[in-house]
Amino acid sequence: MSEHRITGREFNKNPTRAKNAARRAQVVIMDRGKPAFVLLSHQTYERLTGSAGGMSLADRLRDDDPEGDFPFEAPKAHGPAIRPADL
Repeated sequence: MSEHRITGREFNKNPTRAKNAARRAQVVIMDRGKPAFVLLSHQTYERLTGSAGGMSLADRLRDDDPEGDFPFEAPKAHGPAIRPADL
């Protein structure tokens, strides 16, 4: 994703210009030479947060395919790094 950088002073003078730029790319608003804020179109924000499709990250990662389930047993931990807690 490309970005456009403007100073805080430029943003305060002409916020409409910043909004128009945010339709094409993210706008990074600088404060004393450092990135302070990012202005995004709402469509881009929804795409980045996943709220556009109404699905959470967990929903997107879930595998509903029955073949996706398989038996799994975690191996028992052993060795010198495993010892009872010394209370």
